[in-house]
Amino acid sequence: MLKLSRPLIVFDIESTGVIPRKDRIIELAAIKAMPDGSEVSKCWLLNPTVPIPPETSVIHGITDEIVKDCPTFAEKAAEIFAFFEGCDLSGFNSDRFDIPCLEEEFARTGRNFAATSRKHVDVQRIYHRKEPRDLSAAVRFYLGRDHSNAHSAGADAAATLEVLKAQLEKYPDIPRGVDELDEYLVPHDPLNADRNGMLRWRDGALTVNFGKKKGEPLSKLLVNEPNFLKWMLKGDFDTEVKMIIRDILDNGRLPPAPKV
Repeated sequence: MLKLSRPLIVFDIESTGVIPRKDRIIELAAIKAMPDGSEVSKCWLLNPTVPIPPETSVIHGITDEIVKDCPTFAEKAAEIFAFFEGCDLSGFNSDRFDIPCLEEEFARTGRNFAATSRKHVDVQRIYHRKEPRDLSAAVRFYLGRDHSNAHSAGADAAATLEVLKAQLEKYPDIPRGVDELDEYLVPHDPLNADRNGMLRWRDGALTVNFGKKKGEPLSKLLVNEPNFLKWMLKGDFDTEVKMIIRDILDNGRLPPAPKV
């Protein structure tokens, strides 16, 4: 039985992407569990004010057309803020995604959500603590033994290969080839210039695929706003993205366009 001294809100977010500092909330569902055992549910469908990537719509089923007439987060911010006021927070992977995403949205409206002043119960953390998903757990699950030399690099590498072989034996429906396994685990979009799709080909031009510059060709930014590209070199981007940007800045050279 959950013991509450003040309300606990269990909530989940559907968004335009997976980066809390830049992506926008499309749907926010929240259940407020009260100390007396009662519950209050709310759900907001929101216009994110930016295009919803098609690959994201495939996951949650929400398209630009569905939300075009919905209120924006800014228009509902006061109502949402009031619903969450005085409550602790819970969700699944909420510490890494849902809470930071909500904080960013409130910050854009000039509100301090003050998540650090609230108690957090991330259900995923309970799951991972009670049902570990590390290599030792994989050895027990797939190989039926303890991983006695855990954290020895040689033993870990050998155990990982054993686990991979056992997974292929246990799951006949997953691919056998490395190329096919790579695509199975992280599906590739040929129009993305990097693995996470921060740079994307559109109409033959390599463009920025995030934030306010989304859709801007890199060749145009090189001429008109080179400081933006220099900022990307210092920003929190993968090495793959930075190598592309460095080549553009130093040599004016773009990677070859995909053949689609």
